[in-house]
Amino acid sequence: METAHHTLADLFGQLGLENSSDAIDSFIAEHKSLRSDQTLESLAIWSESQRQLLIEARTEDAAWSEPVDELDALLRQHH
Repeated sequence: METAHHTLADLFGQLGLENSSDAIDSFIAEHKSLRSDQTLESLAIWSESQRQLLIEARTEDAAWSEPVDELDALLRQHH
């Protein structure tokens, strides 16, 4: 059985967002506001379908959990 390995760019594409390196960097810079008491899915930036994808990716699909965790960590970094 082959396990898919998804990247952060793959996740952005799956979310329907532009997934070039520059677009991802801009998105992270613009939305870097996740507090320690918030979940990634709770941010107001997501549509309902994006929110559901993130929830399912984290809870049900191990192939997507790594890029979701990476995005979560990137949005928690503060300058």
